Formats: sequence, structure tokens, C-alpha cells
Amino acid sequence: MSTTSEFSNYINEGYTSKGESIILGGAILNGEAVPNTLVKVPLKTLNRHGLIAGATGTGKTKTIQVLSEQLSSFGIPVLMMDIKGDFSGIAQEGEEKAFITERHAKINIPYTTAAFPVELMSLSQQNGVRLRATVSEFGPVLFSRILDLNDTQTGVVSVIFKYCDDLKMPLLDLKDIKKVLNYITEEGKEEIEEHYGKISTSTTGIILRKIIELEQQGGDIFFGEKSFEIDDLMRIDENGKGYVNIIRLTDIQDKPKLFSTFMLSLLAEIYQQMPEKGDADQPELVIFIDEAHLIFNEASKTLLDQIETIIKLIRSKGIGVYFVTQNPMDVPASVLAQLGLKIQHALRAFTANDRQAIRQTADNYPTSKYYKTEDELTSLGIGEAFVTALNEKGVPTPLAATMMRAPMSRMDVLTDGEIAEINSKSKLVKKYSEEIDRESAYELLTKKIAEANQQAEAQAEEETKAEEQKSSEPSTASVIGKSVVKVVTSATFIRGVFGVLSKLFRK
Repeated sequence: MSTTSEFSNYINEGYTSKGESIILGGAILNGEAVPNTLVKVPLKTLNRHGLIAGATGTGKTKTIQVLSEQLSSFGIPVLMMDIKGDFSGIAQEGEEKAFITERHAKINIPYTTAAFPVELMSLSQQNGVRLRATVSEFGPVLFSRILDLNDTQTGVVSVIFKYCDDLKMPLLDLKDIKKVLNYITEEGKEEIEEHYGKISTSTTGIILRKIIELEQQGGDIFFGEKSFEIDDLMRIDENGKGYVNIIRLTDIQDKPKLFSTFMLSLLAEIYQQMPEKGDADQPELVIFIDEAHLIFNEASKTLLDQIETIIKLIRSKGIGVYFVTQNPMDVPASVLAQLGLKIQHALRAFTANDRQAIRQTADNYPTSKYYKTEDELTSLGIGEAFVTALNEKGVPTPLAATMMRAPMSRMDVLTDGEIAEINSKSKLVKKYSEEIDRESAYELLTKKIAEANQQAEAQAEEETKAEEQKSSEPSTASVIGKSVVKVVTSATFIRGVFGVLSKLFRK
């Protein structure tokens, strides 16, 4: 048997599955695609998370597009966090071109064009479905971890949440929790100390500064109502295709705190709300996090621990999370160990650090007698990648250099007119366009302080009047004195005195 035939049998056997699977492309040996040697990933294992890595311009975005298209075709919704803004073309049919036809002929996969149902979403003021969450939904522990607070500071945040719960004061946005922080160190200091214990003003000052930092990165836009409902990510269109939900993040690349805040809150909310699925035949939702290094580079240890915990647990809810980054070393080893599917596009070696990263990357993949992985990582072409996945038994599949299939949808961004058309037809845009500012902790405490001030002013005014009245009323000594003077100076008294004197002088 020839090496090519042996290789083809090896790959086909390693990537065979009993259930449904998605086709990534055709396997490559010695730089050439081997016909009828398909690299496939079982739908059943797509909740085991994954990594898509590679240098800029090597085809990562098109790989995400291919995965999203096929997931949608199977009725599986997708959530894509699009940092660069080059993913939206999935909403329009692609165009068959000579290089695409030639590529698909090599891997023996027919090429067709198709468009997919899309919702455009935003964390900021961009047009689309507005995504928000309330401070209360985060809870004291998660909110503290986002702010990177220590145990003492976290305890104070827990007191704030408890105080607001006890008095039924909703914490909806950042101005609510800022107001509570100011209140418990000023007007409400005695009230808090009586019921919850003493709180250091230096501690509340640190928390307030952390909140202001988050606010400056756009947190004031994200926190609030109407809060986004997770069920709206799970929609299927009238043709049975899963919606591809694209969160446009082009304007928050310099706001990693907001990005990581949203991502962590979303994963936590999905985990809390979704029921256990166990060993399902396909995932309920697949999430792609583009430019994942923006999360991990800025994340504190507590935040990384929280991400790792959620990644471990969320797959039992039928959710797959895929990190997209340039260098796989951007993802912490503890998270990398949880990822079942790895798609590694080409890496570039310009420095000694680059060469070391390539060696480390090669060590993360199964060994293969058909590839010198470390060498070939730098020679993969555009739209080619090393792939290893999990089979239906949870065992890693053979390492396969793969010529990736081309997307069926447009490989370019939407125009402003096309974006406007999608938003105009969206039910979710209408649902979440309204900003709600109902009575919450800020308004209730403002009213409470105003009432207290009015009572204090009224009491002070009453005390002033009482003092004035007291000072204006004559004293007992004064009254007696005035009476004596009045008697002494009266005409009757004077006549009486003179009468007595006259009698004395007659004697």
C-alpha cells in the first residue's frame, strides 16, 4: 500500500463518526490535498470547546465562518464576538470564483452559495440589538471579581447587595451602586454600622475608584435595562437554520475591561439559566470569542479562575466555547487543557520568542509520523490548518493538515445599507431599543436623603422658633420688677405716701 493510501485510510478511520458531523475540509500530505480524505468533527463533541489560532491573514475568520455556516444549517445557533468587524458577510450569499472552485475540486467537496439568518448586536451605541445587564444580575461575588477586589472589599460589596435587598432597592446600573457607596459612608453611616457593622471609608473609596474605571470603559452603557434574555440567543428561523448572532465590538478594542465583563457575565448567565443536557447529540449554542487575548491579557487571577471554572462546567449545559487568537500561548494552560477541538493556522517566526512559541504550540498537538509539526506550522498556506478534534468516544483524532473548505456566504463585510436592512427587520432590535430607567437605589436613596434633610430643616426651624419665643417672653424676675415699679409710680401709691408723711410732720 502506498504512503498516500495508507495516510488516507488513517485519516478516514480517525475521523469517522456514527452521528452527524461538520466537514472542515480535506487532509493534506506533502503539501497536496488527498482526494476523498475528509476532516470532520462530530456534532456530539462540539460542546467540548475549542481553539482557533494563527497569525494575521492566515484564514481564521473564514474558518469561523465555515463552522458557523454548518452549525446554522444543523439548526444550532451561534454567538460570534466580532472584534474586527469582518464577519458580517455571513448574512449574504457568497460568489463562486475560480480559486474557490479549484480548491473544492482538490478536496472533492461540491461548492454552493448560501446566506444565513443573522442578528447584529452591540454593547455600545452602534446600530443593532442593544445588550445590557443589571448590577443585581451579576451578584456580589461576580461583580467583585470583575473589579478585581480583595476579600475585605468583596465583603463590603456583599454588604451593599444585602442592604439593598433588605430595603428592596434594585441595583440596576453603576450610578445605583455609586450612590449606595456614598450613602453608607456619609448620611447612612450610623444606619449601616447599627445593622451591618463598621465599614472603612478607605475601602469604599477603593471600590468607588474601581467602578469609575469600569465606567470610563463603557460600563455605564452596558449596565442597565432592558436586560438581555438568554433565550433570544437560541432562535431558529422559519427554514430551520440557527441564527448567527454577531456582537459587533469594533469600537471597544481599547476597552478590555468591558469586553471581559460582558463575556464573563454572559457565560455565567447562560450557565445559570440553561438546563443540564448531559451527553446530547448536538450543542444548544456555540460561542466564538475573537481576539481572546484581549480577555486574558487584562484578566486578574480571580477572573481567570472564574473563566476556567465556567468553561469546565458549561459544556454540560450543551454550550461550546471557542477561543480565537493569533498565538495559542495567549490562552492560559488551565483553559487550553479544556479545549477539545484545535484548529491551528500558520504561525510566523520572526524572533527567538516566536520560534519558542512555535515549539510550545507543536507540543500541544498529537505526534504524527506524517508531519514534522514544528516545521510545517510555518509553511501552511492561507486557508490551511492543523486540525485535531475529539471523536464520539472523547478520544483525540489524528493530527491532520487540512485544506479548509471555503465559506458559502460572502467573504466580506456588509454595507451600511445592508446592516440597516437587517436591523429594520429585526424583532430583537425593537425589543431592546428602549432604555428603561425605573426607580432604583439611586432614586430611592436620593429621595431618602432629601426627606431626611427636610425633616432636619423642619426640626431646626422649630427649635429656632422655640428659642426666639423663649427669649421674647419676660422672665419671672422681670415681671415682678415691672409690677413693683408700676405700683411705686402709680398716683394712688404716691398720694398714700404723701398722706403718711403729712401726718408725721404734723406731729
